[in-house]
Amino acid sequence: MADVASLAGVSHQTVSRVLNDSPSVSAKTRDKVLEAISILGYRRNLAARTLATGNSRILGVLVSSTTLSGPSGALLAIEQTARVNGYWVSMASLQNGDVDEVRNVISHFIDEGVDGIIAVTQTQQAVDATLQACGQMPTVLVTSGVVPPDRSTVDIDQSGGTCEAMTLLKGLGHTRIAHVRGPHRDLHAEARAAAWKDSLPPEGYERSPQVEGDWSSGSGYRAAMSLLATDDPPTAVFAANDRMAFGVLRALNDREMKVPQQMSVVGFDDIEGSDCSIPPLTTVRQNHQELGRAAMELLLEAMQGCEARSQKIPAQLIVRSSTSVPPHE
Repeated sequence: MADVASLAGVSHQTVSRVLNDSPSVSAKTRDKVLEAISILGYRRNLAARTLATGNSRILGVLVSSTTLSGPSGALLAIEQTARVNGYWVSMASLQNGDVDEVRNVISHFIDEGVDGIIAVTQTQQAVDATLQACGQMPTVLVTSGVVPPDRSTVDIDQSGGTCEAMTLLKGLGHTRIAHVRGPHRDLHAEARAAAWKDSLPPEGYERSPQVEGDWSSGSGYRAAMSLLATDDPPTAVFAANDRMAFGVLRALNDREMKVPQQMSVVGFDDIEGSDCSIPPLTTVRQNHQELGRAAMELLLEAMQGCEARSQKIPAQLIVRSSTSVPPHE
């Protein structure tokens, strides 16, 4: 840094201000310093900067799985929003999400000197393990799980999005609305299944079965085949994600059933390609960009010692061609 200051003809403090984007430096002086940096090929010693300031400008991000569109979309939004705010992300994904794995990841983040942690947690076990391992580290959980009031949380409004989908189907006249749910213990699957159950019309409650899937299109296909094999099949299917809804559409096509004339189908996520299925899929859109922005905002507040708070990002129903009135009995 001394060489940069000498070549630019400024003080050591001025170089430091330029490197830290201080507004107190004139444009002319800033240009001189940046030119000197370019000529000398100067690179900041981040380790030394961390020791001097106590801030690494690095955030730890823990995600339960990067193979699913929900966690992957949230991770991308968090990373992009972090960079806009001057932070870089150190990411780790969980393979099984048990207590020991969560503790190891959090311990690594703390040893790495991160300024804060964002945890995208899909199970209550991962939520509890994260809270226990983080201690006093500023932490935000992206989750629908149970979190004590002294920790900030943010998530898409899973229940609200499901209720919108069910309101659409009931408004069209459907009473027998089956649900292809996600796996048990997955918090999003549990939230969507609970909202589906609470939204069922009384006259169709006993005739609206629930079949478990694993988020894959193959499991949606198998679930639909089992529903179609019953003596009293539903007139509509609400799948807990778009991939399983694609499997439902394939099963109906194989059984030569027309959508939506003979069966309505609704998904959740609005992943890429949901508008290109046959027919285009009615679904619930999650705003992952807003989710990432909100998670970063909450973490910045936590790092500044602000009071914890929780936030729900509204989901948006996207109506396409896979839903219509039920067929005549």
